[in-house]
Amino acid sequence: MTELYSEQELVRREKIMKLLSLGVNPYGEKYAVTHHAAEIISRFDALEGRLIALSGRLMTIRSHGKASFANLQDESGQVQIYLRQDEVGEESYGIFELLDIGDLLGVSGEVFRTRRGEVTVSVKKWSLLAKALRPLPEKWHGLTNVDLRYRQRYLDLIVNPEVRKVFILRSKIVQGIRDYLNNRGFLEVETPVMHTLAGGASARPFATYHNALDMGLYLRIATELHLKRLIVGGLEKVYEMGRIFRNEGISTKHNPEFTSVEIYQANADYEDMMVLTEELVSSVAFSVCGSMQLDCQGQTLDLTPPWPRLTMLEAVKKFAGIDFREIGTAAEAVPAARQKGLTVKDGTPRGEVINEIFEEFVEPHLFQPIFILDYPVEVSPLAKRRGDDPAMTYRFEAFLGGSEVANAFTELTDPIDQRLRFEQQLSRRAAGDEEAHMMDEDFLQALEYGMPPTGGLGIGVDRLVMMLTDSSSIRDVILFPTMRPRE
Repeated sequence: MTELYSEQELVRREKIMKLLSLGVNPYGEKYAVTHHAAEIISRFDALEGRLIALSGRLMTIRSHGKASFANLQDESGQVQIYLRQDEVGEESYGIFELLDIGDLLGVSGEVFRTRRGEVTVSVKKWSLLAKALRPLPEKWHGLTNVDLRYRQRYLDLIVNPEVRKVFILRSKIVQGIRDYLNNRGFLEVETPVMHTLAGGASARPFATYHNALDMGLYLRIATELHLKRLIVGGLEKVYEMGRIFRNEGISTKHNPEFTSVEIYQANADYEDMMVLTEELVSSVAFSVCGSMQLDCQGQTLDLTPPWPRLTMLEAVKKFAGIDFREIGTAAEAVPAARQKGLTVKDGTPRGEVINEIFEEFVEPHLFQPIFILDYPVEVSPLAKRRGDDPAMTYRFEAFLGGSEVANAFTELTDPIDQRLRFEQQLSRRAAGDEEAHMMDEDFLQALEYGMPPTGGLGIGVDRLVMMLTDSSSIRDVILFPTMRPRE
């Protein structure tokens, strides 16, 4: 049995037995907290000499005979505490000496400042709330192993204060998005996570099975098609914040489970969605970060509206040197892509070629906020065609810091055109494209009842949080990212 534990862990288990023999419960009761660490420090002038109570985790212990200093950490940060044997009593002080770094306790005492000027709580009484049986990572190197940090996020949060800050900011960003939309008359709704058909995006779904109904289901890859049904039903401004599941690879910008907010507004178009995007993002940034100029990847990201606009064809010409206004067919487009070093199959549609060139040669240059407009119809099966160029659609993507964070359309409301698009997608599925759309007859039926002109917008919440917190990986802004199990 002993070989299961390290020497430190064995010592801590022995201390539990000692505590029990002294009548101390190593896993105590709830503790009435009056203040947090950061508040005690920031409001010292008002709290000096007052009796307060806080709880937290011991992060350092420095004993000096019959007195000890320690640092207690709660969600807000750390504050120093000071225990004297003649203040808490010999028995209580003796029990305190059985504590280890990582233990949780509650303390009550008076706030004062030491001769060195450090705000401190002079402890009058204390209680053990939880004995830590495992030692924390040693303070001089902390928890730096990236894989371990993601697997054991609880340790990451304990020993890396900047990680706690990121997730506190994430919560404020999410709330800021909701506040912005709610204040503008949007209704938050909830739609199913399990779908009989996977639709609303080009992605491979996760499949599951419902035993009672004896039928297969998919975890949703988007909320789009259900939200559009609500627009048909007469709800004019709706949004949903929720988890999306896509059976795809993992990278610094992709996690199979992620959060999006999708927003739909009747009697609007993608121009309205551009204004909504830049105003929402900039206002949330200002309210949460205090500025629209943010540090991001060693550069300054300026979110001040209005953001520049560039069509996809203009962007491809600018950064790849190919003018697709002069290349009107797939037969011409494929050789143009191959000349740029891309591997493109014969017969690849012109629109898909344009998109591949854009992703390879344009996206790496898009650091400052920008809207890329008017995507090819082949890669935009749910967007309305442009009246002046039916090969392109009223669609944009917003890029920040080199990543796409928003995707929006003037929505396709023509059920006849939508059926043709779905049929084209079915042909792609038959040819082996597992990310192509399925035929959704119920959605088509909804469109046949009439859908008003609509603008729709989807924002990747995780990527937006990455930009606003200057995080280099999506795993740094998801509390529990998808990981392969340890062997």
